Amino acid sequence: MHDVLLDSDIIIEVLRGNEGVLEEVISLGKSGRAILYTPISKAEIYHGIREGETGYAEALFSGCMSVPITDEIGEKAGHYLRQFHKSHGTDIADALIAAAASINNADLFTFNHKHFPMKDLKLHKLKLGM
Repeated sequence: MHDVLLDSDIIIEVLRGNEGVLEEVISLGKSGRAILYTPISKAEIYHGIREGETGYAEALFSGCMSVPITDEIGEKAGHYLRQFHKSHGTDIADALIAAAASINNADLFTFNHKHFPMKDLKLHKLKLGM
């Protein structure tokens, strides 16, 4: 059973109160899988967060584990960008998040499957209704 790395879009849905996504994240945690995020996602969340929502975001992040962005992840992300930027619109944030999931042997939970065509990446599919 692999850990699960949350993409920024999933974190945003949890913060917006999407019950289906929140239930899925809780279910994954209860099943013994570590729930991970990257500093890239944290930066994206704080970039768009509204006043008064930081407490909820911090509570969410404190219940998850941060995956550091290492040289190995940076190198793999560069390979992903070279291969998928033009064909799939993969940007540097997506490439770093994908590389972090791959290097840490974690499934990536995202709704944005188009930007993550990497064959060595396992995408987590939403099990519960949204």
